Amino acid sequence: MKSLLFISFKLFIVGSVFFFVIQHWLETKSYLFDDQKIAKIAEKYVGLPHNEAFNRVANELRDKYPGHILPKEDEQWIFMNAGGWMGSICILHASVTEYVLFFGTAVDTGGHSGRYWANISDTIMTGTFRQWKEETTESQVYYPGTTLLHAWGEATSVQWSAGTWMVEYGRGFIPSTVPFALSDTLFGTQDILTLFYTFRIYGKALLLEGQFYLNSFLN
Repeated sequence: MKSLLFISFKLFIVGSVFFFVIQHWLETKSYLFDDQKIAKIAEKYVGLPHNEAFNRVANELRDKYPGHILPKEDEQWIFMNAGGWMGSICILHASVTEYVLFFGTAVDTGGHSGRYWANISDTIMTGTFRQWKEETTESQVYYPGTTLLHAWGEATSVQWSAGTWMVEYGRGFIPSTVPFALSDTLFGTQDILTLFYTFRIYGKALLLEGQFYLNSFLN
């Protein structure tokens, strides 16, 4: 019993140190993007059909951040099941601390938002996004042109109407979001092909970032 308590205490200490080290790093490092820059780019194309809007956002990001956005041929819409809802994502950029992607749904869906070690902002391009925040008894509906911030540690109930599409930016310890993002796929749908697609695209995005910084260091 004493050995079990000692092991638990050591795990607690190691976990606490890990948390504070990562949190300090997140608070002091420099970032490539920020939520306002991504929102301003997305807002230019609100009102267009979502596919056209997404093409323009992606092209502008490639112009502004060369070497950091996946090429057109690597764009892929991938199903995502999490928190009881089903949507689709198209990853443009991903690293250990940031990501930019398109997200949305072609059907009505909703569930739990997840609680992340990251700040996540969404700019609505089309459709409606209903959100019910923790410790409240009423929900709010948001429309195209609105940017919502889901702050670190928050949890909400989310609901999207069919045809809701958004530009999403995440900043924080991105690996911490993976268990929630893949939970329903692993333990519900058991869609191994979607799991493969997700890891393949995320791997390509990480490799792209690694190549950029390696080339910068060598040059």
